[in-house]
Amino acid sequence: MTESKTIRIDQPVLVLVGPTAIGKTALSFEIVDEFGCEIISMDSMQVYRHMDIGTAKPSKEELLRVRHHLIDLVDPDEQYNAARFVQDCLAAIDSIIAGGKIPLITGGTGLYLSSLLKGLFAEIPVKDEVREELGAGLINKGLPGMYEELCRVDPVSAARIHQNDQQRILRGLEIYFSTGTAWSEHLEQQKNRRPPVQFTRLLQIGLTCERKRLYRRIEQRSGIMLEQGLIDEVKKLRAMGYDGLLSPMQAIGYRHVNQLLDGHWDYGEMKEYLVRDTRRYAKRQMTWFGRSNDLHWYDRLQRSQVIDHISKHLSS
Repeated sequence: MTESKTIRIDQPVLVLVGPTAIGKTALSFEIVDEFGCEIISMDSMQVYRHMDIGTAKPSKEELLRVRHHLIDLVDPDEQYNAARFVQDCLAAIDSIIAGGKIPLITGGTGLYLSSLLKGLFAEIPVKDEVREELGAGLINKGLPGMYEELCRVDPVSAARIHQNDQQRILRGLEIYFSTGTAWSEHLEQQKNRRPPVQFTRLLQIGLTCERKRLYRRIEQRSGIMLEQGLIDEVKKLRAMGYDGLLSPMQAIGYRHVNQLLDGHWDYGEMKEYLVRDTRRYAKRQMTWFGRSNDLHWYDRLQRSQVIDHISKHLSS
């Protein structure tokens, strides 16, 4: 197979990343106002329609204030992955640049950023019968049983996948039982794949803050989401026919409310576990982004320094 030619993008592209609840949205609007950007969402959950509160999707007012891309693309029972993100993100970048504006890619899904900058792995075919069998297995064994199976057949992948990450647990099992080779081995074989895109004027900014302060913000945000009607949002999704076992319905917030509605937790337990798991997710995000040597890190309160850095980058 002939390797595709690398795309070169010579216009400025900005990236703003950080863990959930750190304040990316507020800073992104300052950047938009200062430099004339349009926003590309790099969030694996904001692509889903009807899932607004639990994904901290921009409000209607915010969407009217500045154009956002890659929001409300698919229904909750449709698949969306890193390959689709790269395709959609590049199309959005082209559109924004053609309109004379600067793309600002912002969000917390590290896998999507890595796929955009370092390249996608070749698509691994999955057999339909395997996917059906795993769906039945999920119903019979539950997610813990499926995670145990992944630990057995692909311990390397299991070690990097959280035990509640249904999408990637099933993906690892799909690949193994369809190809006979572990997902981790497929990834190892494709490490030297050439990135499809070369950004010559890319600036990556990362936001951080003291951990206790971030955890307080996460607790506050969790409370706000519940006050805004997260429980009713999940009820509405279920009434629309979206099963609680769908991957988006197993995401943080949605999984917790489903546990409440199914009678497994009371309200207090649901809220406690929601805060706990969001904190753990934020920690994993920081670990992922912390591996990058290309991010310029700033405390969440250093907004003027971020603006100054971007200004110097754009004028250089």
